[in-house]
Formats: sequence, C-alpha cells, structure tokens
Amino acid sequence: MFHKRSWLLVSVLLVLALALAACGTPTAAPTTAATEAAATQAPAATEAATSVATEAAASENCKPDEFCFGILLVGPYNDNGWSTATYVGAQYVASKMPNTRFFYADNVNTSSNPNTTAAQFAEQLLARGAKVIIFNSDDMKDGVTEFTAAHPDVPVIWASGDFAWKDGQRYQADMTSESDIMGRMEYGKMMAGCAAALTTKTGKIGFLGPLINDETRRFADSAYLGANYCWTKVLGKTTPLDFKVTWIGMWFNIPGVTLDPTQVADDFFNNDYDVVISGIDSTEAVTEAKKYRDNGKDVYAVQYDYEKACDVAPDACLGAPYFNWGVMMLPIIQSVKDGTYQRQFVWGNVDWKDINNPDTSAVGFKKSAGLSADNATKLDAFIAELAGGLNLWKGPLNLQDGTQYLADGVAATDQQIWYAPQLLEGMTGDSVSK
Repeated sequence: MFHKRSWLLVSVLLVLALALAACGTPTAAPTTAATEAAATQAPAATEAATSVATEAAASENCKPDEFCFGILLVGPYNDNGWSTATYVGAQYVASKMPNTRFFYADNVNTSSNPNTTAAQFAEQLLARGAKVIIFNSDDMKDGVTEFTAAHPDVPVIWASGDFAWKDGQRYQADMTSESDIMGRMEYGKMMAGCAAALTTKTGKIGFLGPLINDETRRFADSAYLGANYCWTKVLGKTTPLDFKVTWIGMWFNIPGVTLDPTQVADDFFNNDYDVVISGIDSTEAVTEAKKYRDNGKDVYAVQYDYEKACDVAPDACLGAPYFNWGVMMLPIIQSVKDGTYQRQFVWGNVDWKDINNPDTSAVGFKKSAGLSADNATKLDAFIAELAGGLNLWKGPLNLQDGTQYLADGVAATDQQIWYAPQLLEGMTGDSVSK
C-alpha cells in the first residue's frame, strides 16, 4: 500500500502535469473552416446566417481518389447574396466534375475573424488537400498577394480581381498562378435600374451601397444608366430622376462599424424613395420593403447577387441581377485537374440568347412577383435592346463633379468602365470614402 505521503506526491505531480499540458496546448483553429461534399442544392433561404460554421474533422481531408478545391467566402455561406452565389458556383463545379469536392471557409473578414487572415484560411484549405484556392472578394487582395507569394505553384482564382488583366491598373506580371473571374454585372445592374425606374411612382430611387471602390462605383453607375434610360426613353419622362446612393461601409452590416442597412433602407422609404436597389450582400432592402408593404406603403426593392435572393419576400421584390459563378469557375478548375492550367482574366458575359441559362450565362436577371406584367414586358424589351447592341456606357457622359468623362458618341473602354472614378452626373451620394 502507498503511504499517505506517496498519495500526496502523486496528487501534486498530477496537478502540475495537467497545468503544464494546458499551457502547452495550441490555440484552437478558428471554427469558420468547414467542408462541403459535392451537393446539388443551394443553402436554404430560411437558414439563419451564422458567423461560425462547423470545423471539419481530419477525415474530411481530400482522399487519394478525389480532386478537391477550396473557396474562401467573405460572408456567411447562406447570406442569400454574394457569398451564397459563389458557394453555389462551387457546388456547380463539383456537380460537373466526377470525384470532385470542395472545402470552404466563410466569414473571412477582419470583423468576424480579426486574428486570422485570408491567407491563413487558405493555408488551412491547402493543408487539407485543395489543389485550387478561390478568394471570393475584392477585400481579399492582400490575402491573394500573400498566399500566392508563399505558394507560387498553387493555382489561385480571385473572384472580382484584376491582377491577371494585362491591360488593368493592378496587373501583377509575376503572379503567374493567379487568375481572375468576374461577371459583366454592369448589364445586370442596368436591368435592375430599369425595373426600378419602370416601377417608381415618386421618381425617387435609392441605391443601398456597400463600401466604395471601383467595383461598387461602376455597378451604381450602371444601375443609374439603366434607370435613366428607362425613365426617359421608355416612359418618356422629362422630370429628372432622383437617384440617391448611400454607402454603409462594408458588404454587409457590422454593428458598430457600418451604417445599419435596415436603417438606411428605412430612411429611403420614409423619404418617398419607393424603390431601393440593393448593392450589398444581404437582404435588408427587400426585408424592409416587405415590412413597409405590410403596413400599407407601396414600395419595392431590387435584390442582388443570388438568383433566389427575392425568395425571402417575392411580392416586395422586383427581381435580382445575379451571378452564375460556376460558368466561370468550371473551365479554370477543370484545366487544373487536366494539367493544362494557364493564367487568365475572365470578364464573363451575358448569354443574350438566354440570360438565365446556368450553363452559359455568367450574369442573369430573375424577375420577381413584385414586377407587374406590363413592366416585365417593358423590361424584356429593354433587355432585347441591350442584346441588340444598346450601349449605355457611351457619351455624352459627365462625372458627378461635372468633368466630361465621355464625349458625345464615344464608347467607354473596358478600363474606363472597370475603373470608374466617380458616380455619374445626375446621381447624388459620395464618390469616394470620406
């Protein structure tokens, strides 16, 4: 038998061992990294958005007989907006390529995960066997740069990026493993603007914008161009359209950091802006439109990013311009699997034969129940004009400060559209961050 002192000694040693073990345990990895088996269904629209997804078990690493890729999402995978659309694009790729799976990490932003960079999240997916890493936000520029420098032989796809564009302002010649994809959403925003102009009874349209950069400026400008054309040319109105842009400061609401998009939408509706076009990744615009409609006010919203974004309130929604990311992702990822990958810059176009074809059109427009039959017909006619060559990015166009941007009859170059420096004359709102 042990003596009492022996038991005491063992007890002390056991406590010390436990204490030392606790001090030596590495900090657990952020729990936003998750895994996705190849699936065919989009996230349910009714799922609550969450900033924490389930951490994948080690058994979920890529298997020897599989091809795997990874995707980083700036917001929740089920935001019914930008991140959902890119997530669905990854699902599309996995459904088209045999024995293919993807891993994802969502909420890859400094507010949700201040201690983990996009490059570090990418490292996690790479360690699990991903052969391609997709960064889904312009905000991930630094992560793309850092990860590509550390892994120059790993193919990277940057959604909304321009590092691979030889004629672009941010071209990086040495980043040979990096490719960029982006849909020509300028057309989708023109459709959104047209639907809004056809519907408004007050002649006042609000644009609920995210942060201010080249991408968001050109999309807001495109929405205005579509709205102004349908207001003046289709409806024959002579009174100037009131088109106001309010930026919240990020792609989605971050309490205490951004403006509250719910409050911004309410401010529009309370000041007779009866249609709000959403440029953010979440659904506050249409959610608030439904609330006001339920209280007897005749207002509407236009959603953004995701084909099913209007499903949360169809009667309050005119429609949604959306991305088919899978159309652009698939050829690049397939080429990596086939061993034929080459760097490219893809600015995916609309399939004008069928703008909602998920296999051919990089951008589409899904009408919703809020759009009247008559206005749907007018919108279709406008879309047909775009398909026939109507170019709204053509002079005379001035910038917001009155500077001439395009002389009469001069069409904008791709660079002038992509890097639009200001909002256009006729719009109100900030052109640059204050």
